[in-house]
Amino acid sequence: MTLSFWRYAHLALALFSSIFLLLASVTGIILAVDAVQEKTLPYKAINFDQITLAETLPVLKKTYPEITELSIDYNQFITLQAIDEEGNDINAYIDPKTGKTLGTPLKKSEFIQWITGFHRSLFLHETGRFFVGVISFCLVLISISGFVLVLKRQRGIRNFFSKVIKEYFAQYYHVVLGRLALIPIIIIALTGTYLSLERFNFFMGEKKAKPVKTELSAEAKKTSIFKNTLLSDVKKIEFPFTDDPEEYYIIELKDREVEVNQVTGAVVSEKLSPVTVQLSALSLDLHTGRINGVWAIILGLACINILFFIYSGFAITLKRRSSRIKNKFNANESSIILLVGSENGSSFRFANAILKQLNDQGHKAFITELNRFSAYPKAEHIIVFSSTHGLGDAPSNANKFKALLQKQQQHQKISFSVVGFGSKSYPDFCGFAIEIDQLLETKNWTERVLELQTVNDKSAVEFVNWVKLWSDKTGIALATTPSLYNHVPKGLQKLMVLDKTAITDTEHTFILTLRANSRAKFASGDLLAVYPVNDSRERLYSIGNHSGNIQLVVKLHPNGLGSGFLNKLEAGNTIKARIINNKAFHFPAKASKVALISNGTGIAPFLGMIEQNRKKTETHLYCGFRIETETVSGYKKFSDEMIRKQKLTSFHLAFSREAEHIYVMDLIKRDASFFISLLQEGGIIMICGSLAMQKDVEAILNELCLVNSIKNLYDYKKNGQLLTDCY
Repeated sequence: MTLSFWRYAHLALALFSSIFLLLASVTGIILAVDAVQEKTLPYKAINFDQITLAETLPVLKKTYPEITELSIDYNQFITLQAIDEEGNDINAYIDPKTGKTLGTPLKKSEFIQWITGFHRSLFLHETGRFFVGVISFCLVLISISGFVLVLKRQRGIRNFFSKVIKEYFAQYYHVVLGRLALIPIIIIALTGTYLSLERFNFFMGEKKAKPVKTELSAEAKKTSIFKNTLLSDVKKIEFPFTDDPEEYYIIELKDREVEVNQVTGAVVSEKLSPVTVQLSALSLDLHTGRINGVWAIILGLACINILFFIYSGFAITLKRRSSRIKNKFNANESSIILLVGSENGSSFRFANAILKQLNDQGHKAFITELNRFSAYPKAEHIIVFSSTHGLGDAPSNANKFKALLQKQQQHQKISFSVVGFGSKSYPDFCGFAIEIDQLLETKNWTERVLELQTVNDKSAVEFVNWVKLWSDKTGIALATTPSLYNHVPKGLQKLMVLDKTAITDTEHTFILTLRANSRAKFASGDLLAVYPVNDSRERLYSIGNHSGNIQLVVKLHPNGLGSGFLNKLEAGNTIKARIINNKAFHFPAKASKVALISNGTGIAPFLGMIEQNRKKTETHLYCGFRIETETVSGYKKFSDEMIRKQKLTSFHLAFSREAEHIYVMDLIKRDASFFISLLQEGGIIMICGSLAMQKDVEAILNELCLVNSIKNLYDYKKNGQLLTDCY
């Protein structure tokens, strides 16, 4: 069966039963709390599971002259119906060891009775019971289809509990919590279904199954059942009316009913309970959690999870539907065809952003799924945007593409380009996109525009790399600002401005200090995403952790969207932003030496890293600026303090617009022997700042490696000894 079958089945069942599951879950939570509350009542005897009938019955007969019945409920509370020595009727919980009354049995409150009735039948009597059974069965199917979807996502049962790639909140916790709650939810669903079927005598025919009388062995007729039977195995005992040996105890156990001689304790007759009755009792115990407080809590949590799954499931569905195809032109008249393969809809977001730009520029462009590939009579360009699913497999809306590609012959030359989306956390990164790229190259009607381009974890920056290359090759200008392809997330954090340095005629850089809430976790080198005008335009800034606060170093650009927004802030203002974990650019936990290289505002994360260098790792800071300013003087004071505290070993400055015209690359050449020994000794170089500076620094370092006959810089980069965060 295809993935799409399971997904549509899962969705259809959820849509059909969502309202009733919501009501059943809410009432189920209340009943679970009531079941737990019952366990706290002080009516259960100590060591109840070890008490036999031989210990209890003589005590009770001595204490009460006349006993009618003894019953034990699912809480293991013992209720006695008797007459005491004073002639008073007794209907009370008792201590089985002493016969002492512990309390009076109370009926369920009217509220709990109301909730129970609603949970069982929605107050629709037999019709309601039938409908609740149908919904329970739907929940079984939802659980099974959800299990299959997780199996496919995690690539088999062995990886069922392996790491889940977090795309967004609803998707991540829908999978994570779904795995944890799967077994309790299936048990709830199966037992609910069974109880509904049992209610309508589905397993018994028209007449209810009766106990089956069995023949007793000679040994059973002689052995006293009182000595070998625990109270915990008993449901009810009916006492004989008189002392006549012909009057018997009738003892109802969990799996049978026996008549017992009151003098010898020998079993006179035995009737086994039908299997259906035992299954019904077991189902009721498992469904309600009435026999165990811990299980009742688990059931309550499972009901809470069902409520969350209803929310997150519809959130996922709405997110996918937001990526629906909206075409202005039809396929037959379009010169640019965008083909999309997407499992969760994220690839469509990128493709739709390109489609809009092409249409706005007057190009006739058409977007469709890969599974709808056909002949395009006026096509000049085909662009494929595709993710990969499973073990290098096609996403559900692209699994027919290869067959269609063999059938559909184009009658003109068409240029093609393939963009693969995926996550490097999986071994088959962009596997399906690679396959498409290779297949298109074999066709006699295709002409390659670009080599395959890949995008890791929906990176807008990496996608822009393809945009630039495609625009250069085709002459069709597309936007190259990453923020245009970013999705504005929900649930942004509130940050308060603590301090901001001033801008002057000569100083265009300012330092902004922000306080996050106490639950926020971040480290120097992480990124802060800011949305200046509360739209999809996103600005990223490297974070420095300064005394537990977020510190940014920002250069004010003329008409700068992000820098202008941040510069207008004052102490006490609040902004909404999100912190992006950037583990690949954190200060190394283990390194013999570390060299930090930056220019301009790239110094921000390094200031925090140095301040947090509690292990006093040998650290050298190389920075390039245009001129010496008050802000740079502040960096000097900071470095002097850190050197005194042994958190920084040395600080090297280069000023490109001062008289000497020194660049940071000149400092690296000057200290060539230091950088060579650092690389050879397993040290780490970190670069933060402009891309132009990064390229120049890497060129110098690679040249030094070649001159000194050591590994080339690429090898050190693969080894994790060169870390970059440039823009």
